[in-house]
Amino acid sequence: MMVVPVADTAYGTIVNTEPSVAKTVETKASTETIVREYFSDIPVMVQIARCESTFRHTRADGSVLRGEIDAADTGVMQINKRFHSRTASELGLDLENLYDNMKYARYLYEKKGTQPWRASSPCWGRTIAMK
Repeated sequence: MMVVPVADTAYGTIVNTEPSVAKTVETKASTETIVREYFSDIPVMVQIARCESTFRHTRADGSVLRGEIDAADTGVMQINKRFHSRTASELGLDLENLYDNMKYARYLYEKKGTQPWRASSPCWGRTIAMK
């Protein structure tokens, strides 16, 4: 297990849980399971992933999911590379990697809460309020 060089957060240290297998086939179901496990301590992030990407990190052809409105939005958490690639890179994270995409989303959540995903709040906001 490798600890990413990011300060401890209120929810613990960001840990690399990426499998050491050379290539893992991602399916929507497996990505959903991974997201639910990674964000089990922050349920709103699970709902944000559901709304932002329907738990998809890659397309059927294997390419990383891009936003429909803004192609800079990347991966399962739809992190906008235009605004966040520099910081992600400084943290040693690759936003096109499923695990790094989630790690950076956790980092963002710790810094700004759900604000970076406010555009999709009509989808996830009601779900959280009902729980």
